[in-house]
Parts: sequence; structure tokens; C-alpha cells
Amino acid sequence: MRRRIHPAAATGGALAVGVGALYLSGLLLTADEIPEGTSVRGVNIGGMSQSQAREVLDRELGASATAPVAVKIGTRTDSLDPRAAGFRFDAEETVSNAARPGIDPFTVIGSLFGSDGSTIEPVVHLDEDKARGALGDLAEKHDRKARDGAITFAEGQPRHTRPLDGQRLNVDGSVDALRASFPAAQRGPIDLPVQKTAPRIGATETNRALREFAEPAMSAPVTLTAGGERVTIPATVLGKHLEMDPDSKGRLLPKLDGKGLFKDPTVAAEVSEATNEATDAKIRLNGDAVEVVEDGKPGQEVTATSLKNAVMPLLTKSGTARTGEVVTKKTQPKVTRQSIADLGITEKVSSFTATFEKAEYRTKNIGRAAELINGSLVKPQETWSFNRTVGERTKENGFVDGIIILNDKYTKAAGGGVSTVATAVFNAIFFAGVKPVEYGAHSFYIERYPEGREATVAWGSLDLKFANDSGNAIYILAESNDTSVTVTFLGTKKYDSVEASKGPRTNVQEPGTRPGATKDCQPQTPLEGFDVTVERIFRDNGEEVKREPFRTRYTPRDSVTCET
Repeated sequence: MRRRIHPAAATGGALAVGVGALYLSGLLLTADEIPEGTSVRGVNIGGMSQSQAREVLDRELGASATAPVAVKIGTRTDSLDPRAAGFRFDAEETVSNAARPGIDPFTVIGSLFGSDGSTIEPVVHLDEDKARGALGDLAEKHDRKARDGAITFAEGQPRHTRPLDGQRLNVDGSVDALRASFPAAQRGPIDLPVQKTAPRIGATETNRALREFAEPAMSAPVTLTAGGERVTIPATVLGKHLEMDPDSKGRLLPKLDGKGLFKDPTVAAEVSEATNEATDAKIRLNGDAVEVVEDGKPGQEVTATSLKNAVMPLLTKSGTARTGEVVTKKTQPKVTRQSIADLGITEKVSSFTATFEKAEYRTKNIGRAAELINGSLVKPQETWSFNRTVGERTKENGFVDGIIILNDKYTKAAGGGVSTVATAVFNAIFFAGVKPVEYGAHSFYIERYPEGREATVAWGSLDLKFANDSGNAIYILAESNDTSVTVTFLGTKKYDSVEASKGPRTNVQEPGTRPGATKDCQPQTPLEGFDVTVERIFRDNGEEVKREPFRTRYTPRDSVTCET
């Protein structure tokens, strides 16, 4: 029995045979040919054989695949070596993909009748580690932190710093951007993606601060009155002590350094004319009793705070409105007729005079130290310090070079002779019966001082201190002339008398000889070294209350001769 074939089935079968035949014909005719209209990054290779297409791509894209690639990072351009960055263009595989784009039957058949072709992406091989390394090098060059807008002042003029966005190269995005644009026959710089950070202080705030404060602040001098005196502060001086700092909300606010302005030589000179220091009561001894010659007087002063408070409101004003008044502070003397009685400063407690051979440097340095010590008021339980009171012995503090002892030898240094004042103070401490806290004798004995009852000082290493445990305040008088300095403690005696008892020299050691210094040599006469003990004896109502030993070791004073 025969089976009949439906007409539609017969037609479908014939169509399949026809398509297959066309596909086979397309494969045979176009196996080595690039479809018409095919291009790679703008380079047309349609209708070419694979070998021709490879030659064209090598010629048109090969050079750009090895030459430095221009890149743009933010607003700046740079270049990148694609080979060093791990990029490699594969022309052969690109052509192969172009010749058989997915082996689509209809593409193959279409090639028999002509085709618009397609755009083929180049095959690019990438070494990710090299790419990231090269991009990391670019990031180091072009990454930057955001720069805040700022305002400074110089030479009486405001200066503003333009704010700048921060930027950081997006390495992952840059790899993708390079892959998408590499290689190309003609192109501009490749835009590499960056992440931007806005500054906290932007242009709007910077311009506002400049307009509203900085420019008016520097527009003219500021004139103040203090205690009836005029104080004029030029813009050049104001600018040295003025700055603008951001607050937590990102606003630039003015900040005036009141202390710096107050100490500025230009301002300090004028302020001094408007201030009167309080003066302590003048006292003297009438026998052993304290007598007030003249009472203390109050003064007035301008403080750094009051100066700052007067200046700040005037900086945004103009013309005559830049004038104001400084509030002065009334100051009281430390010592008045009444306070002397209240503090128990009634009599001479102790006094000692140290003598010295006349020399210009000694007169200068001893006189300066006495001037700084005179009028010291030490209240009960307070500790007095020689170094804190006198300060560092420098030329700026009024001292000159003189002879001191350093490393058991005489040498020159600023402040030579001040130990004579220290010795006078030490003996006033000794005979006042108050407590020594820190002291030290000279390394070797100096004949003009009492054995075991002398002191030296050195800035930063040795001080002379005492604690006032007398129960009443102590007021120190110090005066000097060309050959002596006298230090007197006034207060109220705690004991009827304090005496000194010196023992014999022991552990005597003979001096040696040593060469003098090659520069500024100071000769020394020899003197033995020895130990000595001095006892401080306290008496009350004619009876001995207690004794305190003061032990001192003196090294030998070697002979030093200076060759002429």
C-alpha cells in the first residue's frame, strides 16, 4: 500500500535542501574572506582575505598598540606604555573572529548576496597585575587630597588659597576604560575615571570670608585709647597676629592672637605709655625694726585679653569707626603699709654681706642679680628659688661675661660673679633659721667665702632654694656696690638667735698641676681640698634648741699657669 506525501511537507523538504545548499556554497566561497562592511575600531577590512585583513590591522592599529597611549586624569594628561601595562593586541585572532562571526548560517548565506557586515571588537590580551601596577604609578602622580580654601595675612594684605577638589584614580574602572578604547587608529586621550572629593572649605565660603572680614580687617590701622593714651596698630602688625580657622560647620572664622599682639614690639612700646605699674611700699630698717617710708600705690595695666577684646570688633569697620577704647585693669601693690603689718614683716631676721674684688663684670652681674632679688616677698610655706627669681644669666637679661668655675677650672661665661650673691642669700637663709631646699657649694674653696657656708648656682642644673617655715612672711632686701653685696631678710624671728660653729678641716688632699686652656686661659693658684662641717645652732630664751650639720667637700684647686 502506497503512502501519499502531503504537498506542504514536500515543499518544506525542498526548502531545507535549498538552504543547506546555499550555506554550503557560502562556506566554500567565503571561507577566507571577511564579510563586506566589516570594521575593527574604524578600520574597514570587509571583502579582504584574512591575510590582507591582518596586514591592514597590523598597519593601522599595530602602531597604536605599541606606542604610548595618551590618558586624561581629571584635568591633566599623561601617557601610558600599553606593553608595560600588560595590554597586547591580537590581530590574528581578531581577523579570525571577523571572518567567521559566530558561524551564523544566515550571515554566511548573506555574504553570497552582499552584506553590510558588522563592527568587530579587537581581541586584546591583558595582564591584570601589570595593568594595575602601571595605573598605580599614575595614581601616585595624580592622586591628591582635597585642598580647603584658606585665607592668610601678609604685609598688611589678605591672601587667599583657592580650594581644590581631591581626586583618586579608579583603578578598576581605568582597566575597563583602557580595554574598551585600546587600540585605535586615531583618537584623543582616553578619559580615565577618577573619584572626586569636595573640599570642606569651598570657593563660596572662601570668597565670603575674604569679602566680609579679611579685606575690611586689612583696610586701615586700628586706633585705641588706653588710660588717656593713643595706641595705633597698623594693618601690617594686625596681620602678623591674625588668622582664619574653620569651625565644625566649615565656616572660616577670624582668630586674633591677643598675647602675640600684646607682646609685639610696635604695640608693646605704645601700650607701655598707657600703663602704670603698681609700686610696693618703700621700707627700711630703723635699727632692727621695719619702718615704712612710703606706702604702696596702685597701678593700671592693659592685658592681652582686654587688647584683643578692643581690637576684634573694629576689624570689620571703616574710617573713624575703627577707633575704640581698651579697658584697663587696676593693679594693687604686693606690699603696702597695711600688708606689711598683716604679713608679720616687723624686724630684721638675718643679714649677710659678701665682699669681692672690684671688677667691672662683677659690679655689673652682682648688681643685676641684686636688683632682681630685691623686693622678693615669700609668704609662709612658699619656696623661693634663686634661678626662678633672677632668671637665666644671659646678655638679654642684663648679664655680661665673667669668670666662673666649670669642670674645676676658671673659665669665662655670662653671669660670672653671681655666686657671690648666692653666697649672701645662703647665709641669710642660714641665719634666718629657715629650711634650705636645694643648695650646693663651689667645687673648690674660694678664700673670700666662709668655709662650708657658701653657695653657687648654675642655670638648669643647680639652684638655691629655701622654704619659708618661719610662720610669717619674709621680705628680701638686696643691695650692692663695687665691692660688696648685702642680703637682708625681714620678717619675724622664729628663734632668738641662730649661730654657726665650724669644725676643723679633715680629709685634706694636696692640689696638682694642670695645663691651661688654649683659649681664654685663666690662671689658678693651688689650694688643698678638704672636708668641713658647719653646725647651725638654734637658741631660744638663752638655751640651745637644736643643731643642724652642713657638710661640705671641697676638691683640690689645681695649679694652672697660662703660657704667654
